[in-house]
Amino acid sequence: MSGGSGARAVVTALGANVAIAVSKLVAFAFSGSSSMLAEGIHSLADCGNQVLLLIGGRRSRREASEQHPFGYGRERYVFGFLVAVVLFSLGGLFALYEGYEKIRSPHPLENAAWPLGVLGFAVVAEAFSFRTALHEARQLRGRETWIGFVRHAKAPELPVVLLEDLGALVGLLLAAFGVVLTLLTHDGVWDGVGTLLIGVLLATAAVVLGVETKSLLLGEGATGAQVSRIRAALVDGEVVTSVIHMRTMHLGPDELLVAAKIGVRHDDTAAQVARAIDAAEARVRAALPITAVIYLEPDIRRTAEPTSAGGRTDPPPHGS
Repeated sequence: MSGGSGARAVVTALGANVAIAVSKLVAFAFSGSSSMLAEGIHSLADCGNQVLLLIGGRRSRREASEQHPFGYGRERYVFGFLVAVVLFSLGGLFALYEGYEKIRSPHPLENAAWPLGVLGFAVVAEAFSFRTALHEARQLRGRETWIGFVRHAKAPELPVVLLEDLGALVGLLLAAFGVVLTLLTHDGVWDGVGTLLIGVLLATAAVVLGVETKSLLLGEGATGAQVSRIRAALVDGEVVTSVIHMRTMHLGPDELLVAAKIGVRHDDTAAQVARAIDAAEARVRAALPITAVIYLEPDIRRTAEPTSAGGRTDPPPHGS
């Protein structure tokens, strides 16, 4: 995983979450706050998630093999999906269960200074981690909105860390809500309510992550702007006269496969077409460096045959 793909943000988040998890669990041991316990498990789940992301990044760099000729770039998507599963099961479901138990059998908090002090420390640490993730993401986001960036980013690490850190900050506010109301009312039910809200938050974040990483696992194509650049680079106006249809797919966040049927003139020689294909491949890689694999099939375009829109809808095949 390259630094531009969020390695720095992942490592920063891991360091922050280790410290936060220890402090939250210590606060739970001294106070008995279920919110602190839920938040401690949340931070432990986040630690595991960051380790999974680092493992996925390392495994994705393996060389292509006979069994996996297109390489292992999608390992990052697999581990990103595992993050969503861990966040839902270990973080969300545990917090929901713990909140239910605390509401059913409430008890007052002890040593209230511990959870309040830890919450303050955790907010500072999570804010630092979130700031690092935002800085890394701004370099890739361009003009997209933050929601658009999370939905459309091909590298899973930064969206995962952004959602985890944002969820952690909101979770800390919910934990503070439960702890403070418990102290003011001397009713432990509020601690359970805060814990339940943390569980709902974590489950929601996990579902969002799961949906987005599932789409990447299924195989997403290039963006509309990238497709336009590829199409423009393929056509030279001399031998390659048009793009009949095209397919793209991400083999990994930084690797794109392009397969296209290109139109040539009926009187071009095989040697001319071969040279034109080599030149077209070079132009595509210059226009979009992440293009790792290119397959071009020359064909003679029929005059009345429309070009497919956006490179995503094929016309009926007509031989080659």
